[in-house]
Amino acid sequence: MNSSSPFSRLLSERPVAALWGCQLDMGTRTCVVMEDNDFLEHLVLLRTICLGAEARDELHVVAVDSKNTYGDHKPVPIAALRTSVLPMISLRGLELVPPVTFVLKCGAGPVYLSGQHVTLEDDAHEEELSEEDIGDEDDPRAS
Repeated sequence: MNSSSPFSRLLSERPVAALWGCQLDMGTRTCVVMEDNDFLEHLVLLRTICLGAEARDELHVVAVDSKNTYGDHKPVPIAALRTSVLPMISLRGLELVPPVTFVLKCGAGPVYLSGQHVTLEDDAHEEELSEEDIGDEDDPRAS
């Protein structure tokens, strides 16, 4: 099997997920999720957007600003919440590539966003490095 096929690449990458969350309100209207400079692939999986208990019964609009396929940055509304109508939504399948900016377009909040920040670690690269290290220890000329 060709080692550069997409299927073999998926087999050699191990996802590492960390819980992620932020709060948007009058004092903090934006939240930016950056990617690390580690040459790995990063994804932000947004799972839940909910209003805080102290949120007023007004419209709260949350938008996401992420680079689209054309390279443009335009905020796109992803949730419109109101305490008496829809105080929380669960999302499925919203995967964003950092850098991503979440914006509270209207409403005082607090609005809580939560999800996962996923990093794809390359197992094949780690195995190659460890095999090279072991090979150098066995080789008396490596010293």
